[in-house]
Amino acid sequence: TAVISFYSPRNNRKSEECRVDYKDVCKRIFYVAIPDIDIERLRDYGYTYENYLSEADELAKFIYQSLNDGYNIICQCDFGQSRSAACAAAILQHFEQRGIDIFADYRYYPNQLVYHKVFDALEQVKK
Repeated sequence: TAVISFYSPRNNRKSEECRVDYKDVCKRIFYVAIPDIDIERLRDYGYTYENYLSEADELAKFIYQSLNDGYNIICQCDFGQSRSAACAAAILQHFEQRGIDIFADYRYYPNQLVYHKVFDALEQVKK
């Protein structure tokens, strides 16, 4: 299993950085430290659309490599509702054209920024 783990950066939290430690659970892990924000709040956090989720290209390569190597992928974040759901939706849309399944599930609130950044990066790797 490969894990994509989203967590909030330290400067955006009151407490210490809260990153799940997977080192003894699996060997293939991709950590992403980004706040769970909407496009309207980018500037408030010092981001632009271009530099939010700057790891998107690396993440897309990680996803492709993991799938090519036969790994299942788990997307995880603090609450499992927005950043990880958006990443999972982007993966499903890119590979199986069914990302809407995540958006339609009332348990999730996929982050639109994460979805578009991951989906666009996956489309670029495909080319």
